[in-house]
Amino acid sequence: MSLHVVIGAGPVGTATARLLAARGDHVRIVTRSGSGPEHPNIDRITADATDPRALLIHCQGAATLYQCAQPAYHRWSQDFPTLHHAVLTVAERSGAPLITVGNLYAYGEFDGPVSESHPLRPNSVKGRVRADMWSEQLAAHRSERIRTAEVRGSDYLGPAATSAFTVMVLPAVLAGKRALAPADLDAPHSWTATADVARLLVAVAGDETAWGRAWHVPTAPPLSIRALADLTASVAGAPPARIGHLPAALLWAAGVFNRDAREMRELRYQFDRPFVLDSSAATSRFGLAPTPLEDTLRATLDGLPGGVPAHTAAGR
Repeated sequence: MSLHVVIGAGPVGTATARLLAARGDHVRIVTRSGSGPEHPNIDRITADATDPRALLIHCQGAATLYQCAQPAYHRWSQDFPTLHHAVLTVAERSGAPLITVGNLYAYGEFDGPVSESHPLRPNSVKGRVRADMWSEQLAAHRSERIRTAEVRGSDYLGPAATSAFTVMVLPAVLAGKRALAPADLDAPHSWTATADVARLLVAVAGDETAWGRAWHVPTAPPLSIRALADLTASVAGAPPARIGHLPAALLWAAGVFNRDAREMRELRYQFDRPFVLDSSAATSRFGLAPTPLEDTLRATLDGLPGGVPAHTAAGR
């Protein structure tokens, strides 16, 4: 039974820990609160991952280290580098391969489906944070200080997943209300299943010839926000979705009072145009097909706190 350490018990960390435990591995999931899924093969560890000495204690003898944690969204520029440096230090001292979870922010704006070969040209604060961390991580790999790879997905769907869609659109659709989104409602957009992120993390970890680069998570064909809202209503048995455009001026005004809205401002470009992920490299290399969006939406709904509202659940 191999030992694997998963940092973070969010949607991806939880899915990864469960996947490893289900195949018979011993998992330590590390969080500040000691949270995480319950399973006989999972030890929930309370530790501060930004403290390399505290983290190293739990990583000795690990076959792989999975970095799935992230700071509060509004604290990325202040807190993410500290966490990142601690994890790099532990990877170097423990000798465990490090597989990290990234996203598409570091690419900045792009035209057409984006692949792993696209240059990193961040146009946002969060994008620069991501780009700087990966550049440092890759440099450490190339200098043979660590062994590492990164897995990147688009906006998440899945149990407890947080994205512009799950925050701004999904609740309104389930309630039979009109949703507003600061987006081109008909632009194609990629949505990545958190379960597929976990599957690729584990696949990359098990293939040392896949290290030293980034991989895009196998992701279903793109769907516009409007089409995804319609599909959600159908899957949930809710009334037909109603969705409208939230003007940029209103998003900026909302940001004066709402922290989440304020954080969305610099990334609004991702929803003003097609935002499509090319995941063909990982699909070809590892033979992983993306989870169909209908199945991912069902998992998203099943993972809602308190379940799906009764008036919609009755129609499922």
